This record gives sequence, C-alpha cells and structure tokens, in this order.
Amino acid sequence: MAWFTNDFNAFFKDLARNNNKEWFDANRKRYEASVKKPFEVFVAEAIKRIGKHDKTVRIEPKEAIFRINRDIRFSKDKTPYKLNTSAIISPAGRKDHATPGIYFELGPESVKFYGGAYQPEKEQLERIRTAIMRDPKGFRKTIENKAFTAMFDGVLGDANKVLPVEFKEAAKKEPLIANKQFYVGAELPAKLVADPKLMDRLMDHYLAMCPFNAWLTAAMR
Repeated sequence: MAWFTNDFNAFFKDLARNNNKEWFDANRKRYEASVKKPFEVFVAEAIKRIGKHDKTVRIEPKEAIFRINRDIRFSKDKTPYKLNTSAIISPAGRKDHATPGIYFELGPESVKFYGGAYQPEKEQLERIRTAIMRDPKGFRKTIENKAFTAMFDGVLGDANKVLPVEFKEAAKKEPLIANKQFYVGAELPAKLVADPKLMDRLMDHYLAMCPFNAWLTAAMR
C-alpha cells in the first residue's frame, strides 16, 4: 500500500495556484488528511528503520519535520507556504544542518534525497579538510564505492576560491578539500510519492550514503 494518495501532490499543485492564507485555511482539513498526518507516519517509520542502523538516532517526527510555512522575512517572494514537505533524519534532527543524516523532500516537482554535512561550522570544516588531507585515499573510498556512485553523482557544495595555506598543497591532489559544504543529492520523479516503494527508495539512498556520513561524522569530532 502506498504511503500517500495522489491528493498529496494534487494539494501542492492547487496550493501553487492559491498560495495565500485564506485558501490554505479553507483547505486545512485536506492538508492535514492528505499531507501532514501521512507524512508524520512516514517520517516515524523512516526514523524507526534508520534507527536500526544508527543507534544515535532517537528523535521524534516533530524534531525532523520542517514547517510548511516559508520564512519570508528576507525574501522578495512573500508567498507564505512551501510547495513541498520535507524532513531531516539525523541524531540532531532539523535544528542542525551540519550533523550528517538524510534530508528528503516530497512534492509535485520531484522527490529528493540528500545527505552529508550541508552547513558545517568553521571548526567542523577545518576538521573535515584536515581529515581529507591526512587520509585522501580513505575519503575517496567513501565516495567511489559502487553503492554510492549508483545513487549519487559525486560530492556537491560551494568551494572557497582562496584556501588557508595549510590546505593549498593538498587541494592539488584532492580538489574537494576546497569545499565549504560536503553533501550528496539525488532527484527522482514526483510520481514516486504515491508509489508503495517510496520507503524502500529512501532506505536505498540512506544506506548508500552511510559510509560518507560516517566518515564526515568521525572527521568533525
């Protein structure tokens, strides 16, 4: 049985044409029935399955799920609602975007899975770079195994144009040391939302990124 009905994506398509509080309030029951409640069930099951592989994941769904409300304080786009729903499952949940885990986003445009360290702090970034410099082969091993390359097209992230002097020589051998972010991502068709195999696909991507996440976690300690 599918985790979500076709009305999950249909709701967001309708919201895209009516992105205002009045319409949302009038359709709140539909949102709760087709999106919010089933997504909470889905996230709870994902936490349970991931927790079997990572005992440090002990969060509740509410600690993983992002609000549908957009932060419009500094945006020119003042539409109040997101056109998808998303969550991060990691030991820290959605409050920490540096702790490696899996981020997933479901909506009528696509299904997305991301992992790694998206926003490492300055000290964490320095530790990651130092770990790469000390063991470039070990780092490469985590991102060149068959399971990883079958799911992801390499490590993503913005890079510094100017590096601290201690990393410049190492960057000639491993250019990814210049990255400010170390994450991976995959985008799948939106029709997967209503597919009974959605959870299986999530776990496939999670398990493929596990060695990479584990390497980053150890490096940042």
